[in-house]
Amino acid sequence: MTIYPAIDLKEGRCVRLLQGRADAQTVYSDNPAEVAEGFARAGAKWVHVVDLDGAFTGQPANRAAVRAIAGSGLRVQLGGGLRNEEAVAAALDDGASRVVIGTKALERKGAFLRELVGLFGSGQVAVGVDAKDGKVAVKGWAELTEVSAAEVARWAADAGAARLIYTDIATDGMLRGPNFEAIEALLKVAGIPVIASGGVSGENDILRLSLLAKQSGRLEGVIVGKAIYEGRVDLRHALEVAGQD
Repeated sequence: MTIYPAIDLKEGRCVRLLQGRADAQTVYSDNPAEVAEGFARAGAKWVHVVDLDGAFTGQPANRAAVRAIAGSGLRVQLGGGLRNEEAVAAALDDGASRVVIGTKALERKGAFLRELVGLFGSGQVAVGVDAKDGKVAVKGWAELTEVSAAEVARWAADAGAARLIYTDIATDGMLRGPNFEAIEALLKVAGIPVIASGGVSGENDILRLSLLAKQSGRLEGVIVGKAIYEGRVDLRHALEVAGQD
């Protein structure tokens, strides 16, 4: 199972939000590239980056920071504000290895996803499924839709996307443990690999997710953010627990 340490960008700084709320922000660093370099030294291969400004406004706003993070040598999985082909192309040009499509994944039941997969290849396109009580939220989690996480999972698979990134909004940033019930439910219906995000509070959660990954054969990785910044997870040891090469 792959661990994706997370960097959330807001106004060029590394921050974390509580349950995605813009008014509940903690700044961890003014130098996101330095944070990424620390992840690389610990042995990480990937970093999950979210352009929060882009997610809220619909336009990528932290491209310089993304380029600097890509310079760390980590492979960058990038989401936030990628709502047209030009933005996706620019993200890949800036050094992202994989883009995460959230809000636009709902458009025309996955038609936009099919276009992106055709242009850039399935391996470079992941779908962000951010849900609360089973319903998908969009536009930086500011709007809750009536679309279910399972429905978006079907659209993503049909469109040819290579993987889903599932975030449980209620647990995100809370350090109370992932919503294992919701993750397991999605794994049963998702036709493609899943990366879980939200709520990791310590290495016991990573161990449990690692076991679930082995049992399901479909849980590909986990995104860990606040638990690393708050010292609850030692990334180097967590990578060993997860069995990441």
